[in-house]
Amino acid sequence: MTLLHPDVRLGLGVLTLIGLTWLVLRVARVPLGWGPAWAVVRGAAQLALVGLALRGVFNAPPFVALALTMMLTVAIHTAARRLKALPGALSAVALACSSAAIGTLVVIFALGMLDLSARYLVALGGIVIGGTMLAATLTGRRLAAGLESERDEIEGLLALGATPRQATARICRRSVAEAMMPVIDQTRTTGLVTLPGAFIGALLGGADPMDAARFQLVVLCALIHAQAISGVVVAYRLGAPTQLPPTAS
Repeated sequence: MTLLHPDVRLGLGVLTLIGLTWLVLRVARVPLGWGPAWAVVRGAAQLALVGLALRGVFNAPPFVALALTMMLTVAIHTAARRLKALPGALSAVALACSSAAIGTLVVIFALGMLDLSARYLVALGGIVIGGTMLAATLTGRRLAAGLESERDEIEGLLALGATPRQATARICRRSVAEAMMPVIDQTRTTGLVTLPGAFIGALLGGADPMDAARFQLVVLCALIHAQAISGVVVAYRLGAPTQLPPTAS
């Protein structure tokens, strides 16, 4: 095996992991089909294209803004597509992801937590934008589920004179809290249960372990901040609907 080219070993390993994943889900009768496999194939293709594109970005810093804009656009449309059952999802997600990502990056680089360079901006920007997308999606999905499951309670509060925002306030708060639990748990267990990707990437790139730890701390703080903003904005924008979503038949 060691005589094989590294790319060949990588390909064999990926195929093995995908095959075993499919087998486990198939035996357990989890209805995902080839979804995980296609996700890996698509991810591999996109990473290859991004790797080639970033070579040019790092050599031409003005293109950093274009790269981040493309990332943000894809993130917004991905999250909005998941929340299409909620009216106004696209505009809410766009505001949430944009304000959260831009606000977080401005604070970090304005305070000098990281040097303002193309590499740091793209690396941290991509991580933060992904976090805002995740928070927007989770908050919106939990909000939609709450609006449906607690429809009778909401209608009762409205009948008693509550405004739509007052009637759904508890559901909104709970949706944001639940959406943030993954990043909170990740932060609490960093170094004990998991070694995050940014930390490992910095180590593999030759960084001193303490420098890698500092960068990872910035990443974790950035994710918590960005996801809090993203979740709150989505809950606020979508949490007082003029009409409740239809119940599932």
